[in-house]
Amino acid sequence: QVQLVESGGGLVQAGGSLRLSCAASGSINSFNAMGWYRQAPGKQRELVASISSGGTTYYKDSVKGRFTISRDNAKNTVYLQMNSLKPEDTAVYYCNGALMQRGSLIVTWGQGTQVTVSS
Repeated sequence: QVQLVESGGGLVQAGGSLRLSCAASGSINSFNAMGWYRQAPGKQRELVASISSGGTTYYKDSVKGRFTISRDNAKNTVYLQMNSLKPEDTAVYYCNGALMQRGSLIVTWGQGTQVTVSS
């Protein structure tokens, strides 16, 4: 089974930028789509951005124009470029890979990386 490892989190001031990386142990083309989720303390995990195997992207309204998801198939890595960060972006960010197989959805999660935005 392909494993996902996130990196790139850290502490940044409001208005700053971070780039998260999600490295897969195998081909990311094995997933129908990959996404970045986040979970803030006391809140539910939410989808921030996703990208399909064909390159179609989705963004949560609050990050549109600030975040960009991309994929490098040669490096088996998915990125989340985060600009103009706000304190409300503070959360643990998780990488996710989703595969529809024989009518069942198979989901793989990374371990998460902390993003803290100070005001």
